[in-house]
Amino acid sequence: QVQLVESGGGTVQAGGSLRLSCAASGRTFEYAMGWFRQAPGKEREFVAAITWSGYANTADSVKGRLTISRDNAKNMVYLQMNSLKPEDTAVYYCAATLGIATMHRDRYNYWGQGTQVTVSS
Repeated sequence: QVQLVESGGGTVQAGGSLRLSCAASGRTFEYAMGWFRQAPGKEREFVAAITWSGYANTADSVKGRLTISRDNAKNMVYLQMNSLKPEDTAVYYCAATLGIATMHRDRYNYWGQGTQVTVSS
């Protein structure tokens, strides 16, 4: 079992930055970790994922602005968000899957409760 708790969401003006954190507990060795987001009325979409060894996979729509990283010693995963836009407004979810840093949400076995990010124009 893996438990995930996100934090760091909030309200920020366009152009600003936020760093989301995901604290993982349980058996996380070799798990890939991902960030997804869901805006009102839209499907949950892939943002970025990272393997245990640090290989990252990032959605083209956010590449260059949102960066995933992890600290295995602390069981933490981060999403650094820069140059935020109003369209980045969503609930951001942390997820875990055994193996590759896939963009397919149905391959993730564990999910956090989400953290709200609101970007005002």
